[in-house]
Amino acid sequence: MKRRDFIKQSAAITGGLALTGFSSSLISGCSKSLPFKISLAEWSLHRTLWNKEIDHLDFAAISKNDFGIDGIEYVNTFFFEKSEDITYLNEMKKRASDNGVKSLIIMCDREGNLGDPDETKRKEAIENHYKWAEAAKYLGCHSIRVNARSEGSWNDQVELAADGLRQLTEFGDSIGINTIVENHGGLSSNGKWLSAVMEKVDHPRVGTLPDFGNFRIQGDEWYDRYQGMTELMPYAKAVSAKSHEFDANGDETGSDFYRMMDIVLDAGYNGYVGIEYEGSVHSEMEGIRLTNELLKKIQGSNS
Repeated sequence: MKRRDFIKQSAAITGGLALTGFSSSLISGCSKSLPFKISLAEWSLHRTLWNKEIDHLDFAAISKNDFGIDGIEYVNTFFFEKSEDITYLNEMKKRASDNGVKSLIIMCDREGNLGDPDETKRKEAIENHYKWAEAAKYLGCHSIRVNARSEGSWNDQVELAADGLRQLTEFGDSIGINTIVENHGGLSSNGKWLSAVMEKVDHPRVGTLPDFGNFRIQGDEWYDRYQGMTELMPYAKAVSAKSHEFDANGDETGSDFYRMMDIVLDAGYNGYVGIEYEGSVHSEMEGIRLTNELLKKIQGSNS
């Protein structure tokens, strides 16, 4: 059926020229939604950005024009001094809009430890993130991604990280922004620990950003990535498809993406899955392309 004819027929149906309920079944039969959407994390281009081969302001155009990806996740270190520069933020917003791209997240680093045992430093870290939450709101993002870094015993770190996160989450809630935590080293890469922190904070605006590859706790100590993903997905407000290298079949060699995405989809998640290429064998552009192709294959197999 040609699109023009389909639209005419749909209009006739909704106008009452067919049996009640037939229009919805016809439309759903002709258009099946994808099980998840694909976004691009700016960290995928970190070497190219640090080397000044591309500019942060061109990220939206590269995402859409080079890869056909319409959702982007910023990293604050690539515009660290611009968090309160309205002229610069407006240009970012314009570039995203001009390219038909949605700004989703600002990933925040270098702003202190939200679970710092020192109360003064913890308060400073919390307040350092306020400007990023406000920038995220201005850009139209749904969340800022933060780190739940702390020190001390298991229980002490749960309490301290939860305290910092709760305070920051309440600020984000006041402006309509989520605060989400990535498994990013230390105890945050332990699925049980980060789940305990989520339960302790107990706020609808707090959540996780489970990353396929970030389950190294320290040195050679790793947490099982599939168990970790399973434990973190119930709190997920975003997902990071971390990739490094690929085999001849186009499969990622460090994580079974099919198994990972089964975990993601089984949790009822159907939002954006962010490409975060971090390998060294392929160029960043090629690594992004390979990750995108793999995720599209998985989209097709689940449609």
